[in-house]
Amino acid sequence: MEIRENTKVSLGAVLGEICQRGEVPAADLAARLGVKASAIEGKLKDLENRKVIRFSKGRKTVSLRPDFGSLMGIDMGASHLHFALTDFSGEVLEEANQKIRPEDGPKRLIAQIKLEIQQLAVRRGRSRLRGLAIGVPSPVDPRSGLVSLANNLPGWVNVDLKGDLEREFRVPVKLENDANMAAVGEHWRGVAQEADNFIFIALGTGIGSGIFVNRQLYRGRTGAAGELHRLHVEWPRWKEDFGENGFFESHASGQGIATLGRRLMGCSGAAKNLAEERDAYFVFDAFRRGNPQARQTLETIFTILATGIANVVAVLDPDLVVLGGGVTKGAPEFMLSTVETVARRIQPNLPPVRLTALDDKAQTHGAIYSATTAACEAILGRRS
Repeated sequence: MEIRENTKVSLGAVLGEICQRGEVPAADLAARLGVKASAIEGKLKDLENRKVIRFSKGRKTVSLRPDFGSLMGIDMGASHLHFALTDFSGEVLEEANQKIRPEDGPKRLIAQIKLEIQQLAVRRGRSRLRGLAIGVPSPVDPRSGLVSLANNLPGWVNVDLKGDLEREFRVPVKLENDANMAAVGEHWRGVAQEADNFIFIALGTGIGSGIFVNRQLYRGRTGAAGELHRLHVEWPRWKEDFGENGFFESHASGQGIATLGRRLMGCSGAAKNLAEERDAYFVFDAFRRGNPQARQTLETIFTILATGIANVVAVLDPDLVVLGGGVTKGAPEFMLSTVETVARRIQPNLPPVRLTALDDKAQTHGAIYSATTAACEAILGRRS
């Protein structure tokens, strides 16, 4: 990066770069900001005096102070909750997993979320909670901050989860679509760290994607950019009503695998609840045991997925496509080989397609990073 003479840099820019990079040599920090080291000395001293950052290695490197407070990152899916309590540097202190009942509605689920936050961050005597972030299976309206429509969670329409949590815990709360949050995590700590333009496709109970353009998350006009669940790849069926799930999610998702698997494999017996009805584990288990109907199920679903990926690539022309979410763990090699074969046939200039480097924690990493940045913005009072 070109070093600019006599250029001022904001306190927020300095702190933001430290949040992004973790422990970083002060000289490298200045170079990344495009200024001389002397231009940020005062900013670093200010942050040190506030006890937000610390120096180490003879004051040659700088990082966030772990003991400044704690943060909470939450991964909210259509069938689960994952909580990660961290110190201020993002180091995980404690984690918790919970199952949820989608049919319980917003009120009970929000109460469940609040209780677990209290148990992890308040009742166990941790240092002061500075911020929290949560990824939700819904677009988040960029104007109102509301959970617009969680199509896999009945009753979640225009829910003020952010406001509810801020009032309860008196800390800044960052709310983001789950696939967007996973893309943030992948860009922070995963295989997309060096990618300027990439797509993170989240394959779980449903399907969605997070889009980075010029190293920035792209949310779109209503916060619904990347909502692949309504993507349609079978034009003769354009008049059919696929409900809130849409065509693509009805097929290329965990619930799509479960539905087709039951039909092709002749499974009988009613599911006990909505979460069990959507669980595709039995198909992957049968595939690993060599069941031909299970293989046919996955080949069909992965072919539909590949067609959708090829169409998205045709529009966005990214550097990289990253696949993550629970579905990617069932038959990863078979999924990748099918997707690459089919998508490359449709889109010859297909970019690399890779599995997440963060296992099933991309969304959690994104939430931790988002909680950090929300806390830092509050510390600065949005001032330079």
